Amino acid sequence: MQDVLMLATVLAPILTGAVQLLKKTYPIPKNWIPLIALLLGIALGFFSTPFSTLETASRLWAGGMAGLSSTGLFELAFNNRSGTSKTNSKGK
Repeated sequence: MQDVLMLATVLAPILTGAVQLLKKTYPIPKNWIPLIALLLGIALGFFSTPFSTLETASRLWAGGMAGLSSTGLFELAFNNRSGTSKTNSKGK
């Protein structure tokens, strides 16, 4: 499991850049970004064979985790969100 997490840690910044490149190049709906990041992460994990001795299933898991974490990483680092997660229905 430690090897899977190490590969995911290496892939996450690469995927963050790749997803940002796609977002800036093509008009993609915002709700599709996590799915695109997941699929791109799985693909990158699959093609990381020369750089890892992990089995295929473990590389796919690492890529998927990296794809989803790269979306969260970008949201955390670059989106400034203020307010609370729940609004009061009475306007208070």
